[in-house]
Amino acid sequence: MSKHRSRRSFIGHAAAGFSTLALSRLAQAQPAPKPALIEHAVAAPVGIEVNARPIPNFEPRDRARTRFGSLDYRGGLVLTSPHRGFGGLSGFRFLDSKGERFLAISDQGTWFTGRIRYSGRSMTGLDDVEAAPVLNAEGRPITEKRLWYDTESLARDGDLVYVGLERVNQIMRFDFAKGGTRARGEVLPTPPAVRKLPYNKGLEALVFVPKGQPLAGTLIALSEGGFDADGNLIGFLLGGPTPGQFSIRRTDQQLISDAVLLPSGDLLILERKFSWFTGVDIRIRAIPLKSIAPGALVDGPVLFKADLGHEIDNMEGIDAHVTADGETVLTLVSDDNFSMLQRTLLLQFALVE
Repeated sequence: MSKHRSRRSFIGHAAAGFSTLALSRLAQAQPAPKPALIEHAVAAPVGIEVNARPIPNFEPRDRARTRFGSLDYRGGLVLTSPHRGFGGLSGFRFLDSKGERFLAISDQGTWFTGRIRYSGRSMTGLDDVEAAPVLNAEGRPITEKRLWYDTESLARDGDLVYVGLERVNQIMRFDFAKGGTRARGEVLPTPPAVRKLPYNKGLEALVFVPKGQPLAGTLIALSEGGFDADGNLIGFLLGGPTPGQFSIRRTDQQLISDAVLLPSGDLLILERKFSWFTGVDIRIRAIPLKSIAPGALVDGPVLFKADLGHEIDNMEGIDAHVTADGETVLTLVSDDNFSMLQRTLLLQFALVE
């Protein structure tokens, strides 16, 4: 049975009760702990082939529908590769303003770079894809050190790239002006509360605030499932004018998987939830950047929701770019957990409200 059909099997059996296949598919779709062995890490930079199959409809049950909340579906791709190290994508950032050149990171300590190919407004494939190991200060792959592999979050400040490692809850900084993905990383000092985040629900999103925005020069770090005393999600303001800790109101049992800052000043937070009864669903919330401050509890409206009735998987990365026509386009990427039952998806939506 194909991946596409196994996914449809889950949806078809959901109302009548979970079948064994559906339970297996659902279990794989949730964010799961990774094995201790770094099976899919790469040892040296290598060019890889990535194949792409288009996703013409985001909701197969209603193929005429393109509007989903405040987003309009532009298209998507199912990505596969014969290279065993491809997958596990947990962070995604564009390297240009056109939404073409990208930098991604897997949760097994691997960089991926390449270029999205378009036909008009629709993505058609990836070109010039390269995989490379994330290096430590000594120029060795970070995966050589125990637990230093779960690279989950990614942020950019020009040539400076920040990476969050979830299991050890550390942040590394790389100067891409010194060799791009060959650059050596340095570990940044962080508050003790960062390192006390949960082992497998720690640093999940990083966003750097550029000049011209409130909190300019701040690195915003968000935990996947670190809670304050009231059960809300913990965030940190690192560096910048007002460093400190704040909270994001948690609703509907959602956990954070990534975030992106729009030029408008909204921080979009990508969230996900897993339940054996309702499956996996995702949503995007908009938090005004101006509301974030040390000690603040912030919240914002939900712009978008989707579940396994739509073409989603374990969505872990989000970024945005603005087209020449002034359209804000969001790009989402999924972590397939290197499972045959999951998919690496690249989805694009235009923000219409």
